Amino acid sequence: MSAKVVMYTTRFCPYCMRARSMLKNKGIEFEDIAVGNDPALWQKMQTLSGRDTVPQIFINDQAVGGYDDIALLERQGKLDPLLNIEQ
Repeated sequence: MSAKVVMYTTRFCPYCMRARSMLKNKGIEFEDIAVGNDPALWQKMQTLSGRDTVPQIFINDQAVGGYDDIALLERQGKLDPLLNIEQ
């Protein structure tokens, strides 16, 4: 069973698009929460992540950062274990 993944995004953010693509290519389903037109959701994202940029990605309710952060985890071989993907 794959991990619970939630991603706070805006519609045309290039890093959001890259993160979506990476997760989709891995076969990971995720909840995509659009914060671009909702100041309350943006504030919630900032409170949960401690950051004010998108995307903000959470795996099993743990903030892992944005696209650059998951790309680094991928290069280090640490992303699949977080996502509960069998090697």
